Amino acid sequence: MMTMVQRTGFWLGFFTILLSVGLTGCGNTQEDEERVEVIPTKEGGLADIYRNPISLDTPDDTVNVAKIEFEEDFFDFGRIEEGEVVHHRYKFINAGRKPLLISNARSTCGCTIPKWPETPIAPGESGVIDVRFDSKNKENKINKPITIIANTFPSETKIYLRGFVIGKK
Repeated sequence: MMTMVQRTGFWLGFFTILLSVGLTGCGNTQEDEERVEVIPTKEGGLADIYRNPISLDTPDDTVNVAKIEFEEDFFDFGRIEEGEVVHHRYKFINAGRKPLLISNARSTCGCTIPKWPETPIAPGESGVIDVRFDSKNKENKINKPITIIANTFPSETKIYLRGFVIGKK
């Protein structure tokens, strides 16, 4: 019969051996690194558009990226009656050095629907994000964030739709 101390020692030794085998088996060898194929890209290709500006091996590149700058980062639609629909166009410019590609724009609920350009916006060019807000079943103060995901630094930019919805009595 094994005592409690002997059983604990057995399991501790077992897990130590397992851990050391697991850690040494995960190392990359020089042969692994030589098998990596590097494919060069043309300047201005899709790789430049989708390029992530952050890498673990290099310092942060916040200069050579697309930059989205909005004329206004929020729009206040004032006071409306419940059931009214608000449309607003958020104008922006690509103030960066690479083509701007918006991959997604979303809000916190289905009452606020953004539409964005699906084609790249060249440096210095402008674009529009159309937002539609349906106030059906809404009332009181509204502050809806719209999150834009793009190849910018940082990758998320927020704009807001604000106002007040007067509920039906």
